Amino acid sequence: MILASIIFLITLVFVIWQPRGLQIGTTAVIGAIVALIAGVVSISDVWIVYDIIWDATLAFIGIIILSMVLDEIGFFEWAALKMAKLSKGSGHKMFFYSIILGAIVSALFANDGAALILTPILLAKMNILKLNTKTILAFLLAGGFISDSASLPFVFSNLTNIVTANYFDIGFTEFISNMILPYFVSVIATMAVLWVVLRKDIPQHVDIDLLKNPQDVIKHKGLFNFSWLFLALLLAGYFIGDAYDIPISVFALGGGIIFLTIATLAKTVEPKHIIKEAPWQVVWFSLGLYIVVYGLKNAGLTDYITDMLVYLNSQSEVVAVVGTGFLAAFLSAFMNNMPTIMVMDIALTDIANEAMIYANIVGCNLGPKMTPFGSLATLLWLHTLEKKGVNISFWSYSKFGLIVTPPVLLVVLLSLA
Repeated sequence: MILASIIFLITLVFVIWQPRGLQIGTTAVIGAIVALIAGVVSISDVWIVYDIIWDATLAFIGIIILSMVLDEIGFFEWAALKMAKLSKGSGHKMFFYSIILGAIVSALFANDGAALILTPILLAKMNILKLNTKTILAFLLAGGFISDSASLPFVFSNLTNIVTANYFDIGFTEFISNMILPYFVSVIATMAVLWVVLRKDIPQHVDIDLLKNPQDVIKHKGLFNFSWLFLALLLAGYFIGDAYDIPISVFALGGGIIFLTIATLAKTVEPKHIIKEAPWQVVWFSLGLYIVVYGLKNAGLTDYITDMLVYLNSQSEVVAVVGTGFLAAFLSAFMNNMPTIMVMDIALTDIANEAMIYANIVGCNLGPKMTPFGSLATLLWLHTLEKKGVNISFWSYSKFGLIVTPPVLLVVLLSLA
């Protein structure tokens, strides 16, 4: 256990630190190799981990490719400007509309997609509006938080969703039916708590006349109009795939590649640029970090967690759900939600309580917001802001996360219970 824990902690530190530009995937793979050499995991364990995460990882890549192509044609900038114009100059309406946009993008294009795509657009919009630093930070924090808290309704909305749905053989339709209420509760609760915490930094009025006309940012109107039909067909495809037990990555990755091909034929995007910029490091990050975490499982970590979950399951349904959610949340906050979802899924294997499985997902999606390193989406979000010259300190973010996360998490878990 000590050796497995040391390997995991060192790997996680380097993933967060990224010294000399060392990328997260490279670090995770190095950690996995060290775990193999040290005998913490075996070659057979690698294949077990691969079987768990391949569908989730390929689906994620497909969703990001689709998001990047849509971003190239101006889809997300159009949506952001449209929301801003709807506010009619009210700062508070713009704040709420920005969160709603983030919630929709997170649900349809995954939390990481929302963090990567919307953050630069939101920051640019705030700078054009000549808002002060505190106001810009308030909008950015709200956008960063909703990217994870709204990643609940669909299997493809978060890597953790896909991993758990595959692990417990939860269908696409079944997942939606159980998570659609928590999703809406999460979005409403998030808006309420964020407004209470950040309301002093939100201006009463903003000059929206400084912003472009939404129609002016669309680079190819025909492809833009077609994208709505394509997204509807893709969503229908997920339901069809569920009926025939087809892996979700077939539609997510297939959809991304097809739309990239169409956009290339329309001479709207450069395919080499999209393929090059796609987050391939996430593939190695998922595989490598999961292998390292599997070493913790081999060392007995899941046995300890299972004991806690068995105790929670012996209590009332509310205690079981809330307890599972907060356990997953705190583990995610301090050891990242990607390894946490795997450890918790394994620990829940023999506990016949479906609600606790969904509580685990909620905890792993919302809990990471308590620390900067809790989720990959937050790490990507912070890295994106840093490249844009916006630096948020560890303690500033943690203070914000610890204030906002627990009340939202509690309300969502109660709705699930």
